[in-house]
Amino acid sequence: MTDRRLTPANGRVAALHLAGQVTADRYLAGQPMMLARPVSDLCAAPAQARDRQLLLGAVVTVFEDRDGWSFVQAVDGYVGYVASDRLGAVQEATHMVGTMATHAYLAEDMKSRDVMALPFGARVTVLDERAKFFETTLGYIPKKHLRPLDRPFTDPATVAQLHFGVPYLWGGNSTRGIDCSGLVAAAFGACAILCPADSDLQCAGLGADFNGAARRGDLIFWQGHVAMMVDDATLIHANAHHMATAYEPLEAARLRIAAQGGGPVTARRRI
Repeated sequence: MTDRRLTPANGRVAALHLAGQVTADRYLAGQPMMLARPVSDLCAAPAQARDRQLLLGAVVTVFEDRDGWSFVQAVDGYVGYVASDRLGAVQEATHMVGTMATHAYLAEDMKSRDVMALPFGARVTVLDERAKFFETTLGYIPKKHLRPLDRPFTDPATVAQLHFGVPYLWGGNSTRGIDCSGLVAAAFGACAILCPADSDLQCAGLGADFNGAARRGDLIFWQGHVAMMVDDATLIHANAHHMATAYEPLEAARLRIAAQGGGPVTARRRI
């Protein structure tokens, strides 16, 4: 049985490599395009509920553009629909936003008009370096807020901690709003580690089971939930109980989640 989240096929079109495996009217190689807005919903069906989100500069493969919605597959393999007006031509990104958020300004001046608010992880193209700003295709962005893509973060837990206090948002993937698996995907993605988008996929595809004491960066899974350890006793997770990304002692979280009907820990994975 195919997983619709990871299968680029909708009956009308399908990825070329799926010919003979799924039924479709056309099989296509697809066209690369790039997300041109800070945060965009990736939906299970056109104009329907959000599955995940994609950030500025993310490259997707577009298989169909129909009635204002594009059927796409993201780099992590996730498939869905994004509003077509949120896509643009691919530009080679050079930097990512490495702080919780930043702004692109009209001029090389923090008092000039801000033209776009950008979340952590958004990818931009730097054109020139000035005294305190990078000139980008979007405008001028403070140099201290950007990080070269060829110098990724090295500690996923540090990235997760940058999201402390971010409001909880089901299907969210940004510092505007994030959920448990979105936090893990952001943490590993910023470290140039390809990470699935949903917690069940992360549990199946990341790391290996471990025994003994937890350590920084380990993942703790429940049915439908995931958290990351920041030390041997404390985790950080985006969760609906706090409606935010919050720290919690592992043992307290284990007892609370069980008491609230979330069941026991189902896996412990070490990357």
